[in-house]
Amino acid sequence: MAPLRRRQTPDVVRRLLRSPSAVLGMVIVSIFLFISVAAPWIAPHDYDQANFRLARKGPSAEYWLGNDELGRDLFSRLLHGARLSMVVGLIAVGIGLVVGTPLGLLSGYLGGATDLAIMRLMDVLLAFPSILLAILLVATFGPGLNNAMVAIGIVSIPVYARLVRSSTLATKNELFVDASRSVGANDLRILVRHIFPNTLAPLVVQSTLQIATAILSASALGFLGLGAPPDVPEWGNMLQKGRTYIFSAPHIVVFPGLAIMLTVLGFNLLGDGLRDALDPRLRR
Repeated sequence: MAPLRRRQTPDVVRRLLRSPSAVLGMVIVSIFLFISVAAPWIAPHDYDQANFRLARKGPSAEYWLGNDELGRDLFSRLLHGARLSMVVGLIAVGIGLVVGTPLGLLSGYLGGATDLAIMRLMDVLLAFPSILLAILLVATFGPGLNNAMVAIGIVSIPVYARLVRSSTLATKNELFVDASRSVGANDLRILVRHIFPNTLAPLVVQSTLQIATAILSASALGFLGLGAPPDVPEWGNMLQKGRTYIFSAPHIVVFPGLAIMLTVLGFNLLGDGLRDALDPRLRR
């Protein structure tokens, strides 16, 4: 995948906008990002206000998506849940980027014992299924949204480390790197000015896809009771609370499930579109 340069940005945008699936992904992601920012102002009701007379009521003119098991407005809770899901996704991906990128750069550039030690550690982390490793970490540190974010971020570190290492191995022997080394550039300058920019395009694509994975993992941890506290309107929590009423009041489960599905679909479509737009070899 070619490095992302400033003069290439208009071409990348044009290729991205030519893809209907990528445009659909951008629209979905933009809607959920707007909702996550504006939730306190656009929510029609207090998301935490219970009304037992309305418990498990279906959609109506006043409560568009119905009410949950405690009579709280499901639509308002979904809006506030979008904010939590986006925060979890961004912070978890940020942890993976901040830790995994330097490890991948050092592993690929230095090679030898450093490469061996870092990659074997990554192999150990990859040996566990990602959701089981996240459950193990949350169980060790204790349940909670912050610990869930850290656990999901740790799980994503090997993904970034291996991705950046492969890009570094493909770049470090290029002629422009040899030219920089011949004029006296030190290793840090070569890594920052020449090798790291060549990892940006795959990192952008992977981060977009990884946000979807992080949101899905956070929802799974919430469903298992290892994520946000029970009273927090997190989508996984809402699924876990509503599963008891899946036959008597299916809207309590259906709408949070649809929110998770649409968010993950949007980021996946956008990530696929970015991959095609940033890599000329994949242009149709």
